[in-house]
Parts: sequence; structure tokens; C-alpha cells
Amino acid sequence: MNMHKFGKIFSGAVLCSAVLFSYSGFAQVAPVATPEPPKAWHLMDLKTDGFFGISAKQAYLFVAGKKSKQVVVATIDSGIDTAQNDLKPILWTNAKEIPGNGIDDDHNGYVDDIHGWNFLGGSGGKCDFTETTEEVREYNKLKGKYGTIVSAPKGSEKEFAYWEKVKLTFETTVKKSKEEIAQLQPAMNALMATSGYIKRALNLKTDASFTVKDLARIKASNDTLNQSKYVWQSVFDQEGGSATNAKIIADLSEYLAKLNNDVNPDLDARKRIVGDDPDVQDGKPYGSNIVKFADASHGTGVASLIGAVRNNGYGINGVADNVRIMAIKAVPNGDEYDKDIANAIRYAVDNGAQVINMSFGKKLSPHKGWVDAAFKYAASKDVLLIQASGNDNLDMDAKPEFPNDIFEDGSAKDADNLISVGASAAKLDENMAGTFSNYGKKNVDVFAPGVKVTMVDTDAEFNTADGTSFSSPITAGIAALVLEYYPTLSAKQVKQVILESATPLQGTMVLKPGEKEKVDFTTLSKTGGIVNAYKALVIASKLKGERAGI
Repeated sequence: MNMHKFGKIFSGAVLCSAVLFSYSGFAQVAPVATPEPPKAWHLMDLKTDGFFGISAKQAYLFVAGKKSKQVVVATIDSGIDTAQNDLKPILWTNAKEIPGNGIDDDHNGYVDDIHGWNFLGGSGGKCDFTETTEEVREYNKLKGKYGTIVSAPKGSEKEFAYWEKVKLTFETTVKKSKEEIAQLQPAMNALMATSGYIKRALNLKTDASFTVKDLARIKASNDTLNQSKYVWQSVFDQEGGSATNAKIIADLSEYLAKLNNDVNPDLDARKRIVGDDPDVQDGKPYGSNIVKFADASHGTGVASLIGAVRNNGYGINGVADNVRIMAIKAVPNGDEYDKDIANAIRYAVDNGAQVINMSFGKKLSPHKGWVDAAFKYAASKDVLLIQASGNDNLDMDAKPEFPNDIFEDGSAKDADNLISVGASAAKLDENMAGTFSNYGKKNVDVFAPGVKVTMVDTDAEFNTADGTSFSSPITAGIAALVLEYYPTLSAKQVKQVILESATPLQGTMVLKPGEKEKVDFTTLSKTGGIVNAYKALVIASKLKGERAGI
């Protein structure tokens, strides 16, 4: 999982040019800000509000007066801020476990797993949350065996072919990481320096933060302060009105750490911190029960989009109103391990999750069979998986990323219990498809709001960001909402309901993600449309449920 798969879109070229162009002193007038959509646009209705959200108000009017059944949604992510006011009341709690007694009371192999589990955790409260990419790990694992060989040794043809793929992917990744470091490190230096000037002008303490609104209070008295103001005006215009300088610098710092770990990888972190072997699926327990670390921002935002407490006058309104969020930490700043994802899915299923959100992805999957088996296990237990399609503006039909439901054993190419989601924007115009979003007529099922989406963050903050990482939990929230009011529907039926709710936008010409070419929006996904909570509930109300025992 890298930065652009992880939501916050720092385009190296865009951010660098915004900062350095401003810092050079050429921008002598404040940049014109692009109007931002309303904070809750993803919940709005196109017809009544003018923003292409999921029609949440109409959905709740449709089920008004009906009783709901609580639904458990697991988030396999970077963890959750369990003290967040909008999330604390909706955290899943393992009723079979006695908190803090150091005993595995429910005998599930996980000690004191009160709100979930951390598959990246180690002893002494440590966590392996800064990792490198899978291609870097695999390259270093195989280079001693194949690094000096030009043709496949007899009997090793399959592994050698894999090595060649690894080597090419590794070289591409490291080249890109070096280029981005060269772009972004000067931008980081400029942000740090100009942030200091702004704070002094505002009489702020060194650990205080500021927003775009604070810039208006500055009466620039010299060129340096003028330039500093222009730098931050440019950056805030790109990052959104709710951003703070501290959050922007922290996100960029985290991303630079990830890039540096591609170029100069710490290959011993997993063994040193977690202690297990990620290439051995032996069933032995590992990890810890601590689900909040410094990198919990992404998982916190994802959880809030699914089910943040509604109408409490705080934070945001989640899509679903009667959920419990099971926090599973298995996604680092870097690429996730197949072993962790497979075990995380099984943990979620075994502990009662009906929906699992997966906002992560990568280019290689050395143990894809383990993840495929976990996908099948979820299907056998009637659990719905919802996945971000990824933010590389790539055609997933031509080059699928991982995990995916094209199973290694050939048993499936489109699982009944998996929904892959692309990212859409607020307005019905040529920019409808997120410029970063992956797409695919076969392998991306549907689009959902994912451009300038606002969610709650760690420590009572807010975050407005781009990413299919956020389209996925919005879709998971709809799935949970459907199951709340129509609990007899199977995972297959809920997938059907969500896909049918997305009306094909035939004839809507949009910019193809990452390109200047215009295409019909319907060519970008299987449904050719955008999820809609109201339509999903209407469709669900007409189905006879297949789920047994309810």
C-alpha cells in the first residue's frame, strides 16, 4: 500500500510545482481557489442538491419507521483511533474477552482482542507500520539466486519468470521513488521553512498549526512573508479547506519515509518487530491487540465514512446508522503482506463480520493462493468483501493489481462476494471520474464518491482527501445499510443490489483517468454507474432473502 493507494493524493509534480513556483516569488497574486464541494457532498443527491452523492437522505426516508438489525463491518486497514468521539460508540467489542487480563478468554488465538487485532504488532507496544513495497522485498529475497543468471535453470522456469517480473517491477518502483524524492524533498524543505514564517506572523507557538483561513489575517510586510503566504495558499488550494499545515507536513513526511524505504529498505523490520515469518503460513498467533498507532489516520477516516455516529452534532454522518466497526490493522505505510491479509479476512469472518472493507492494494502477490483461499472462506460464510480498485489510473482489465478475484486455480474470475470500486467526483461533468482512479469494464464493478471526500481523522481532526480508499468504505456503508434493514439477503444478493443501484451513465463523456482522452463513463466499470443508497434499498425491498437462519 503506497501513498496513492492510501488515499491522500500528493502528486509529486503538482505539489512540488505549487510550492516551488510560489516560493520562487513568481506568483505575486494569490492563486484562484477551485470551489470545493460541500463537506458532506458524498451523501447528497444529484437531483435535489446538484452533487452526485449516494442519496442518503432519500435512503433514510425510505426506511423511516422500519427496525434495523446491527451489522458488523470489519476494516482491514491502518488501525483506528479508538478514542475518536464519532467512532467510540460504534466500535465492535468482543463480548467473550475480558479486557486487559492477558488471557485468551474466548480461545480464538488472540489475547485481549477487545476491538480487533493488529497483525503488524510486536512486543513492548511496537508496530511494524513503516514497510517497503512487495517488489522491493521480493527482489532482495530472490536476487542472490537469480541476480547473475540470464536464463532459467532447469526445473526453475516458473520461479525465474516470476523473478523477471519482480526485477522489472522493482526497477520501475525504485526509479519512480528516487524521482519523487528529488521532487518532494525540496518541497518539504520549503514547507517547513515557510511554515515557520507563517507561525511567527500569526504569533503561534512552534507546535501550533494553521489553516487557509488564518492566512487572511496576515498583513505581509516583506517579500519572504509574501512568498510564504503564496506557498501555503497554493498548497491549501490543492489539499482542501479543512487541511492544516501540520497535517500536510505529516502526510508528506510519511510518504517520503515510504519512498526512502523503497530506495534504502529496512528488510529486517518485520522479523525484528513482529517476529513471525511472513512466508510461512503455520497458524501460529502473532501481532498485538493495540490498533491505534501514529499511522491510524487512514483507517480512522475509512471507519468514519462507513458508520460515524449520525446526527450527533459532531464530525460527519456515516453512511450506515447501526453498525459496529471491527478494527483490524494489517496495512502499513508500504505494501501489506499476503499472510496478514489472509489472516485478517479469516479473523473478521470468524468474529462475526458480515462486510469487510479493504482499502489497500499492490503490484505483486507472492502468496496469492493464501489470499484467494481467504476470499473463498469469506464466501463460504456469506461475507461480502468490498475493495478499493486503486489509484494508479490504470486499466485493471489489462493489468490487475492485488488482491483480486481472478483466482490462481482458475476457479473464479469474478467472485460473487467481492465488489471493486473506482472513485467519482461531485459534479456530473467531464471530471466525473477521479483522475487517479483505476478502472476496468470487467474488473472494476462500480464507482462511488472518492474525490475531495471529508472524514474524521485521529485526535478530533478532519481530513479531506482523494482516493478509491474512500469510495470503498462509502460502498461498504451502503452494503451495511442494506443488511441492517434486509438482513436475510445473502452477500451475493447485496452485491447484486449495489451494482443494480448504479444507473449506467450512458452518453456521459468524461476524461479517462490520467489522460486527456474523453470516453463514455460506462466504459470505465462493469455497471457504468455510481452507487446509490436509496436505489439499493428500493431494490433490496423487492428481493426474497437467501440467507438462512434469520
